[in-house]
Amino acid sequence: MAGVNKVILLGHLGADPEVKYLEGDKVVANLSLATSEAYQDRNGNRVEQTEWHDLELWDQQAKVAEKYLKKGSQIYVEGKIKSDKWTDEQGQNRKRMKIRVLSFTMVGGKPEGMSTAPGAANAAQSPASSTSASVPAMSLEEGDDDLPF
Repeated sequence: MAGVNKVILLGHLGADPEVKYLEGDKVVANLSLATSEAYQDRNGNRVEQTEWHDLELWDQQAKVAEKYLKKGSQIYVEGKIKSDKWTDEQGQNRKRMKIRVLSFTMVGGKPEGMSTAPGAANAAQSPASSTSASVPAMSLEEGDDDLPF
């Protein structure tokens, strides 16, 4: 039986994308995404927890990220968990988990100091890539409730 490796995240970037141009036309962008959740502990105190996720985008998505994403940008991400294994200089086996982004959508307003060119919003929200699937925009108008419960 086949397994499922799917990740869905909604959060804010902790820094501008780090983009590297590799041999040929390959481009990779690394991003750090923060997701937060809040709850009340046993004593009724509000506790907020933030998780940091390392994201990896390739080729066209990396170019879109470089052009449109900035520290603080809110994005919706769909991807899969990948692991890197290597041996460091001391001979220790190392492992790092990251999210290989298959598609992302910019959420919220534009980051401060960013100008909007005609058509820029559409290009940022629907990065063209053979592995990218567009995430449909969802809105529930009052009375438009198709929920089964």
